[in-house]
Amino acid sequence: MLKSVFLLLTVFICWSGWAQEPQAEVKQINIVYGGTFTKDEKQFPGAAIFSKDDQQVQMEHAGADLWCDVAIYYQKENRLKAIGNIKLKQGDSVQLTSGKIDYDGNLNLAKAWENVVLNHTSMTLTTDTLRFDREKQEAYYEHNGTVVDSSNTLTSKIGRYFTQLKKSQFLQSVNLVNPEFNLVSKQLDYYTESKNAYLYGPSTITGETYKMYCERGFYDTKIENGYGIKNTRIDYNNRIITGDSLYFDKKTEFASATNNITIRDTINNGLIRAHYAEVYKAKDSVFATKRAVSINLVEQDSLYMHGDTLMITGKPEQRIIRAFRNAKFYKTDLSGKCDSIHFNQKTGITELITNPIIWNGENQMTGDSIHLLSDLETEKLDSLKVFNNAFIISLDTVGKVGYNQAKGMDLFGKFIDNKLSLIDLVKNTEVIYYMYNDDQELIGIDKTICSAIRMTLTNNEIEDITFITNPDGDIFPEKELPENSRLLKGFIWRGKERIMTKDDIFDEDDNNIKLVTIRGVENPIDLDVEPEEAMEDQRKRDSINSSKLLPPNPLKKIEPTKKDQQKKEAKPKVSETKSEVRYEEGAKENGLEPGYYLIANVFEVKENYEKFMKSLTKKGLEPQHFLRNFNQYHYVYLERFDTWEEALESRNSNFNGNYMDETWILRILDK
Repeated sequence: MLKSVFLLLTVFICWSGWAQEPQAEVKQINIVYGGTFTKDEKQFPGAAIFSKDDQQVQMEHAGADLWCDVAIYYQKENRLKAIGNIKLKQGDSVQLTSGKIDYDGNLNLAKAWENVVLNHTSMTLTTDTLRFDREKQEAYYEHNGTVVDSSNTLTSKIGRYFTQLKKSQFLQSVNLVNPEFNLVSKQLDYYTESKNAYLYGPSTITGETYKMYCERGFYDTKIENGYGIKNTRIDYNNRIITGDSLYFDKKTEFASATNNITIRDTINNGLIRAHYAEVYKAKDSVFATKRAVSINLVEQDSLYMHGDTLMITGKPEQRIIRAFRNAKFYKTDLSGKCDSIHFNQKTGITELITNPIIWNGENQMTGDSIHLLSDLETEKLDSLKVFNNAFIISLDTVGKVGYNQAKGMDLFGKFIDNKLSLIDLVKNTEVIYYMYNDDQELIGIDKTICSAIRMTLTNNEIEDITFITNPDGDIFPEKELPENSRLLKGFIWRGKERIMTKDDIFDEDDNNIKLVTIRGVENPIDLDVEPEEAMEDQRKRDSINSSKLLPPNPLKKIEPTKKDQQKKEAKPKVSETKSEVRYEEGAKENGLEPGYYLIANVFEVKENYEKFMKSLTKKGLEPQHFLRNFNQYHYVYLERFDTWEEALESRNSNFNGNYMDETWILRILDK
């Protein structure tokens, strides 16, 4: 009877603690050197106790040797407890030392604690408690650990090390220290040989001349080179760069960004938006394209400048901004377009080059070249210059039938309080102007030529015209001035092109740009392993589905009563289930009904399980979830069943063909 109870407990512990599938072949633990042999049936029933004499006790199992001061060996169960100065050695590359070890030869599992040190090639892992799965060649800790290699020191609360891949996975409070930078992350994968780090969750890398943040990305710690592909930001050379995807290389002093980019100049308070940009630190320059726009504050009013390509060069106090091809700008009462725009912060001059046109209120101004000048101290607009073939046109705002016009060789304008208030036209000037009385009745049309003209403006409208030096003209009644005489030579009205809002600086091609697909936002491609393995790692990271090295189940070992044994349902067997079946048991928690739950996925982060639930709902399923108190994970399940058979049948049928991904069964006990 006692033997039956013991066997039942052994099965229970295996399923609930480790969810371990039976091994095809079990090797026995061998005694290489036993030292002094004793037994203590009261304290260690059924165990043989071996103690060191002039040399340590040595045990061997499946190619691994273990040395210790005391070994408590349970031959029938094929397990042992080792105490004192323990060394577990596997091959020539893996060595584990600790104060105590529990080793299960059937499961190839070791639990080591008290000053645990795991050495593998050039990597050293230290922690207080470590579980080592020799079958999968994985080591796991959950109460703080440190990994040190030739370049970096990494610490975290939870960690897993894969000896075959020479890879570590770190969770919670991850900190990587390098002589050149410091990396803090919530989740991080690290390869000892390549020194590559893969970032999952909020991560910050701080170097001497840069700071990078992302919630998913990659970093080569040897050369300080990497990228972020989720909520990424780089503080770099007096600029803050954000975007869907950012790349950074310290050696070449280069950074680039893709999709939904903003680049903020922290000194000049300027801003660039685009869908692709490059930043060159050595040249102090920025290159931006794909719906690129520069935004600067001019007297409490934002000035927007756009071109197919934007380039910003020069030191902070000597910035030069260039907009190439299809260049446009806009602020509340002033806008324009041309082939290219050149702004020099040192001189305060903005040049509109090749076919320039600007609109000031209702006034359209054109010329061969247009300059806007800013006051270097106040940074307000100071003056306007139009060189060669200056032409001003505005629609007659009263009659709405004609156009007020003025032209000359050059034009000089003056801004007062950021508004164009005074205009001087010089050399061979001509005017056509519609004149009205106080009752808004048309008096006539003034048509005059002279050497120079001065116009004063109020609220961007012409209020007065003064003719200077030998004016020659007259005011014609409307009927006496033919239609073909009401337009000056060179007249071209471009009112339909007028830029009325900041969105008008973008044309149809800009608004229909198809953004590049950022690979890896959901499943980053791990450069150090095959893509399929990287995908599997991601599934493991978001879920605790496939790892037996989890925080232990909170259930204590319960001695079953005779009545309980009679009622106890048969536990799942491999012959009943699909391969790699997983089954766990958990204690009853508040509000959680006892039974068998078909688990689809388990998440630590709330937003991840919410996203997963939505995806299942879109597929026509009705998923539910609960939060377990002992590990604070969110469990998403497809259905709850009253019996094991119902749950197993649903799992093996892929939930009646409605859910093809992996599932497993969690039993919530009624006690």
